[in-house]
Amino acid sequence: MNKTFVNWQQLSHKALKGDRLSREEALAVLKADDNEVLPLMHAAFEIRKFYYGKKVKLNMLINAKSGLCPEDCGYCSQSKISSAPIEKYTLLDKESLLAGAREALARKVGTYCIVAAGRGPTERELQQVVEAVREIRQTMPLKICACLGLLKDGQAEQLAAAGVQRYNHNLNTSSRNYPSITTTHSYEQRVETLQRAKEAGISPCSGVIIGMGERDEDIVEMAFALRELDADSIPINFLVPIAGTPLGDYAVVPALRALKVLALFRFICPTKEIRVSGGRENSLRSLQPLALYAANSIFVGDYLTTEGQAIISDHRMIEDLGFEIEQFTE
Repeated sequence: MNKTFVNWQQLSHKALKGDRLSREEALAVLKADDNEVLPLMHAAFEIRKFYYGKKVKLNMLINAKSGLCPEDCGYCSQSKISSAPIEKYTLLDKESLLAGAREALARKVGTYCIVAAGRGPTERELQQVVEAVREIRQTMPLKICACLGLLKDGQAEQLAAAGVQRYNHNLNTSSRNYPSITTTHSYEQRVETLQRAKEAGISPCSGVIIGMGERDEDIVEMAFALRELDADSIPINFLVPIAGTPLGDYAVVPALRALKVLALFRFICPTKEIRVSGGRENSLRSLQPLALYAANSIFVGDYLTTEGQAIISDHRMIEDLGFEIEQFTE
């Protein structure tokens, strides 16, 4: 397809009808001329507005267990092969997790994400999380997302019973590109964990990291894979190259490229929560507000081992756009 003649509005209308974009159409979004970014974002906004209006969901994570991870994910400062100088600690106690939840409420957050580095939770760690989640759900109006790694039999059911409503386990990249990023576990194991969560009645959350040497075809495959998995929430991360990791010398994803990726995921997964996540400050810079014409959700505050922007800047960005923060409801 010649990118000069793509009618973005037609693609928007196709997505609104529930029709799946062809691979050729999806690739055209990523290959769009930079001069086409504004009409492309407007077309994505038609879909976003139809399903989500002008509301923005806020998410905040707590790095509940840092470093000490036996996996070899090339992008991650917490992996066993990273020499990045990060803080390392075992799973935080219940009071620390509750304090994080109170901070999330103060920031007008709807979803509080408890994230722990590692291959998967031990039974002791799982029970620590379960106890904290029960108290949070009894005392605070927050949706709880857990991100604890690969799940074993029965663990998703325990989390669901405690009140965890969402489980995050990112695909990160395409099945083709996956072995070049991680070798200590497989793409298929990630998919299996998402399926365990879904079978336990937990909403699946899964996304990607853009900028890890993938091709356009890989990004299209990621979007189609997440559509097939029926992930309810799709965080789009942009690689933050961290010194001391194998991907530490990779380039930052350019802003216009990042916007095209967000538009693509909105076209392919029109009804789903598209969340602008890690790396948005580095990649989008002054164009961050434009991201919310395709995405309806953002992370606020700091990430796992990298800093986010001040919460007041996020609140002002949403206000200046004429959008509004979506409050949590059961």
